[in-house]
Amino acid sequence: MKLRIGTRRSQLALAQAEEVRERLAGIGVDSELVPMVTSGDRGAPFDTSPSGLKGLFVAEIVRALRDGDVDLAVHSAKDLPSEDEAGLTIAAVPERVSPLDVLVTREGELPRGSAVGTSSLRRRAQLLRWRPDVVVEDLRGNVDTRLRKLEEGAVDAVVLAAAGLLRLGILPPHAAPMSAAEMVPAPGQGCLALQARAGDESVLEAVRPLDHRESRAALEAERSVMARLGGGCALPLGAFATVEGNRIRLVAVVASPDGARVVRVEVESATPSEAAERAAAELLEGGAGEILAAVRG
Repeated sequence: MKLRIGTRRSQLALAQAEEVRERLAGIGVDSELVPMVTSGDRGAPFDTSPSGLKGLFVAEIVRALRDGDVDLAVHSAKDLPSEDEAGLTIAAVPERVSPLDVLVTREGELPRGSAVGTSSLRRRAQLLRWRPDVVVEDLRGNVDTRLRKLEEGAVDAVVLAAAGLLRLGILPPHAAPMSAAEMVPAPGQGCLALQARAGDESVLEAVRPLDHRESRAALEAERSVMARLGGGCALPLGAFATVEGNRIRLVAVVASPDGARVVRVEVESATPSEAAERAAAELLEGGAGEILAAVRG
């Protein structure tokens, strides 16, 4: 049996899918990549997708999986909606790489008044909370595009996911990891999600050895927080879970886009769902609902 792995054609997506293909080969499972161009890659407006901007990058791959054109889909977990698609399941979550964000500067410093590029509301809000003296500029594009715009002087710094840099083998000269105290990552950042049809037992069995218990538990906690707060990848919401023995520690934050209001909680529980339930309740009690309602409005 040769598994067909659906993936976007971007350099990072192909690197992620190749990582999975190599992991499968290591356990004796043959597979091949099936690259696809998505609506997001073609530049479709985000309001054409029920899941917003990030939904445009997974919709075609999910459709191909559901139609049987591929057997497995490899996603950046942070791109997935907070709940599984009907008839599909996350068959495996390989061991997570760094979930942190990285601040990349052109000169190695971030003086007052610097322009920092990001298209993420989560990053914008936390940046302005941490450094209210900088200016946040909307900056889109893949990793190479954003680094090129930094080098050309369009901005003085960019914020990128450490996982993307690691998987692409890129090490910018002035890159500083941001701790979770400075910047709580997006739910699922650093995780890969291997999606399959829920009833396809042969595929589920083939990829099961790739599942990493702690990484799956962390992802479940983070996605569950997102679901309890109304879902949506484009919200100024960060969530980061770690597993210590049989305990889940979860840090979550909701912030207004200008950084003026921040609700941050840290909880510890025995299960991902319990941790998420407690974190969501404490966030809402602290006023996160009003912040998110204003953003959605």
